[in-house]
Amino acid sequence: MSSPARPRATRPADPAPPPGTSPPIAPPRPVCLPLRRRRRIQQRNTAMSTTTAPAAEHAQADPYALRPEDARPAPTVFRDRIRHLGPGFVLSAAVVGSGELITTTALGAEAGFALLWLVIVSTAVKVWVQMELAQWTILNGRTALEGYRDVGPRIGRLSWINWLWIGMDFAKMFQRGGIIGGTAAACSVLWPVIGEPLSWGSLALWAVVVTLAAVLLLQSGKYSLVERACLVSVVVFTLVTVSLAVGLPGTEFGYGGSELGSGFGFEIPAGTVGIALAVFGITGVGADEMTTYTYWCMEKGYARWTGPDDGSEERARRAEGWIKVMRLDALTGLAVCVLCTLSFYVIGAAVLHPQGLVPEGNEMITTLSRIYTDTMGPWAEYLFLIGAFAVLFSTLIGSTASVPRLWTNTLGLLGVIDWGDVRVRTRTIRVLTWCLPLLWACFFLWMQSPVLMVQIGGIGGGIFLLAVVVAVWRLRSTGVPRRFRANPWLTGALVVSSAAILCVGVYGVLKTLGAVPE
Repeated sequence: MSSPARPRATRPADPAPPPGTSPPIAPPRPVCLPLRRRRRIQQRNTAMSTTTAPAAEHAQADPYALRPEDARPAPTVFRDRIRHLGPGFVLSAAVVGSGELITTTALGAEAGFALLWLVIVSTAVKVWVQMELAQWTILNGRTALEGYRDVGPRIGRLSWINWLWIGMDFAKMFQRGGIIGGTAAACSVLWPVIGEPLSWGSLALWAVVVTLAAVLLLQSGKYSLVERACLVSVVVFTLVTVSLAVGLPGTEFGYGGSELGSGFGFEIPAGTVGIALAVFGITGVGADEMTTYTYWCMEKGYARWTGPDDGSEERARRAEGWIKVMRLDALTGLAVCVLCTLSFYVIGAAVLHPQGLVPEGNEMITTLSRIYTDTMGPWAEYLFLIGAFAVLFSTLIGSTASVPRLWTNTLGLLGVIDWGDVRVRTRTIRVLTWCLPLLWACFFLWMQSPVLMVQIGGIGGGIFLLAVVVAVWRLRSTGVPRRFRANPWLTGALVVSSAAILCVGVYGVLKTLGAVPE
């Protein structure tokens, strides 16, 4: 027997509105949109809110200005710190190039494994000076050239170190011309286009092509573009150069532990002092790259995210955090430099030295490529030429991006332009990005000897490196609070680094001048 149905509950009727008034309006029922549609609407609203006035403000944002609203805490987790790396890759692309492929390989060909220790020392010892200079930049929000001007005595509007940099950069024009020449030589061997490989017409054409390619790639002057281009170059040439060196033991030019062990006698063979000085000035982080690194740290945001110095504990902690990120960035770049520098030196010592071959002029590229063809096959020649192109072109990219910034800053210090005006600064950098590389190409077409040109620039860089060490210690004492100088290990590393640079630099200069007997 079924139970009787229950009466359906009914909602009591709303009371009738008072006479003369309109009935109440029911609230609208919520519309339940699909999740995807809600996300699209949210993204569209976010995009609309960021493309108004703030867009114009960010377009004109000055990476060299410190503003309180730009300050942010530094990442504390290793994985998050890796995401903020970048200047070290730009520096590696600029450092690993002419010095490693041209001068280091030539040194290995001339001295064998005897100077392996110098290659490692010259690559690793300078990074501590680099980090100290970058720390000063993060704490003060100023570039290295601005700091050099504070180190007296002054000559006119600039310090003696600024004037020394100007003289050094004129010497480095030979080196950058050699970089263009080496890149053009690699392209000429791969694809002569005009005449025979390494003929004047082929070299001239490729010199113009690679120069214009670097200029067009970097004419916007954006740091993000520079960082991406350099990161790709670093990955390519690191894989290629290490593979070429590791593959040698399986050939007739193999090497073992005894050969590597003989390279740590800490002696400089007779007749190799000049090229050894050039290697110390070029391999690893040179004085020019130490100076440039401060600009990349500022454009990446390390100083801007630290914020202006308001004397607060919060700001000091932010500075400590971003300095740790900078040190990780610098050590990452150091690892790349050590791997590639050792690879090129081993190639020269194992392959060229036993045969008595020392690359000269444009034959530097063809000598190595032919040897790889004879030992590993034609594919090895193409692999070497691709690696040589990646190494040299990455250095050209780094120089094309950095040198116009340094000269623009120098013109600002001289009062020629207003460095603080973003538009004036950007326009000047773009003009110099066109003019300077074309000038370097003219130097190569006039001289056409990459090895000699790179060595001239290396000697100039070695002399300027002595002045940078003096400046770093002066700026450390006047512009770095005691809190950031308290680590005894870092201080000890800086002392050893400075002493090594000064001793080798002074000895090399005296040796070059003939003041030291053989």
